[in-house]
Order: sequence, then C-alpha cells, then structure tokens
Amino acid sequence: MLWTGCSRLKPVDTSPLESSGMSYAAVQRLDALKISSVEVGEIAKAHQSGFADADCVALVEIYRGRNRPFDAGDAVAGLAQAGMSDTDILELARIDQLGLGWGELQAMKLAGISDAIVMEEARQRARGKSVLSGATLAQLKNTGVRQSTLLQLVQRAVPESQGRAILAYRHRGASEAEILRHFGGS
Repeated sequence: MLWTGCSRLKPVDTSPLESSGMSYAAVQRLDALKISSVEVGEIAKAHQSGFADADCVALVEIYRGRNRPFDAGDAVAGLAQAGMSDTDILELARIDQLGLGWGELQAMKLAGISDAIVMEEARQRARGKSVLSGATLAQLKNTGVRQSTLLQLVQRAVPESQGRAILAYRHRGASEAEILRHFGGS
C-alpha cells in the first residue's frame, strides 16, 4: 500500500508509567490527554517520587489548561522528596510556580521552613512581588526568629533588598515585634 502525504503515528509507549506502579486507569486517563513520549518520562519521575496517580493526572491537566507540555517531573520529584505534600505541589502547579524557582522552594523546605511559608513565598512570586529569599529566611530562622514572624514578613512582601538590613537589625538585638514594626513590606 502506498501512503501519500501522511504517516502513521505510533502510540506513545507508556510502559515507564506502568513500571513505576501507576494504575491502568491512570495510564488510560493520561493517554486520553495525548501525552508525548517526553511527558511520559516526566510523569514517571513525579510518580516514582511518591506522587499519587490521580495527582499525576491532575498535573498534566493543569499544564494542558495552559497549552503547555508537562515538563516539571524533576520539580515535582524534588519537592516531594523534600517532604512537600501532593496538595501543595498541585497548588504550585496551579499558580505556575514549578518553573525555574522550584529549587529555592525545595531548599527552603529542606532548611526547615514551614510549608505555609514556602507556599506564601510562591504565591507572592506568582503575583510578581519581590520577597525575602529562602536563604535570608533560613538565616533569620537560624537567629531564632519564629516561623510565624517569617510568615508575616513574606505575607507583607518584604523585598529581598531589605534582607541584610533585617539580619543586621536582628543581630543588634531587635525583637521580632520590632522587626515587624520596622519592616512593613512593599
């Protein structure tokens, strides 16, 4: 038979998903989303890190809603391995924060910064706000600043440009209340 102007598309090999332990139903749902071979590898990374079947499907649906391929397998795996919940990772995907900055979010989590602070940091960034960096927050935490105070600083969108001043103020003996009064944010 002669084919003119058309070629047959091979089905995408989903065996890496099946090998990762993903359910048949989840693989079928992903297949219905017309995942590519590259996406199969990204989804497998997420799933192998402990990300649930339904949540893997939800991630791809979020990316499809933006007309983008799912390319955040490393981000999902890294955040999951750092102890972030599936729910929070899905929220990060919804607010489009699984891109280049995910490594800092992972580092914050590994430094013992609470999930609430990590998520607020991501929300502020999604709004285009400059906020204290994960490194500055970790340094403040190491000086004894409580998580609730760190959260308030992030909620107030105190910019990183004030980070050194806050640290210096703390090293001079400023209380958390004084820090909050003095650094109101943008």
